[in-house]
Amino acid sequence: MSHPLRPHHQLTWPSYKGNSHYVGTSPHGRVTVYVDPSLGAPALQNATDLLADADRIVTDNDAIFGSPGGAVRVIVFALNGQTDGTGGADHDGCDYVQGGAIEVCASFGNSLRVSALFEAELSECSMGGNLCGVSTGEALSRWCAATVSNNALADFATAPTWAEQGMPDFVNKVDNTDQHPVSTGCGMAFLSWLQSLGFRLSKIAPQMVRLGTPGTLAQLYANLTFDSASNAWQKFRAAARALPGITNDDPFGTVPASRRARARAIARRSAKATSATKYRHKSRSVGRSR
Repeated sequence: MSHPLRPHHQLTWPSYKGNSHYVGTSPHGRVTVYVDPSLGAPALQNATDLLADADRIVTDNDAIFGSPGGAVRVIVFALNGQTDGTGGADHDGCDYVQGGAIEVCASFGNSLRVSALFEAELSECSMGGNLCGVSTGEALSRWCAATVSNNALADFATAPTWAEQGMPDFVNKVDNTDQHPVSTGCGMAFLSWLQSLGFRLSKIAPQMVRLGTPGTLAQLYANLTFDSASNAWQKFRAAARALPGITNDDPFGTVPASRRARARAIARRSAKATSATKYRHKSRSVGRSR
């Protein structure tokens, strides 16, 4: 339900310190949206569009993880000083208790990027305290964001960086950071490959959560395929090397056409109310759990 803007001065957020103006609560009651009022109409449009899209996002997220999530609140503001989405997103933990206060960067003129950033953090809440701050969890959250938004954050791509660095093995080990584009990129390409083998993200995500923070992508492969974990790296590397090139985070081309079409329709609806903007293209983190 939407309401006129009104301030909530006592709310606390991971980093935002200004006034939080209430935009509305989604019809299902799961998402409450706020905005930094100092950013004016473009940010309010982002927040209004996110409110309209929120129930779709949480429904998709529940389907990916196979269980219903909790309620969250989210604020749209100039995270890291940016208003084109490149400031990323943030929350305090990978569950709905510690991480339920979500910050997303405004993206003037492209609200689907805001939806994608929101899903990146919402998906981490659904990890139940697992996979937090590691390369595997970061790759999964980025894939969730890409899936619900037609890859609206394509400029955050890390798989090309992994390929450029010689395709190092982060299949048999977990990198204990969510800020390394090489290890995250390996995870992105690996999850693309698994989906090309016929395993949907809704099958992959619950398995990763069950494996927990120490779980490797090789173990994930073994659980899904019933093949030996020792075969995962060599088979994946051979498939990656056989590609003509790796230029995005879905090198095996696995995002369903129906989902891409639905996301494009959402983007067109948002574009009617906003104007286009240019984005900077560089390697960066989508979100961070503190």
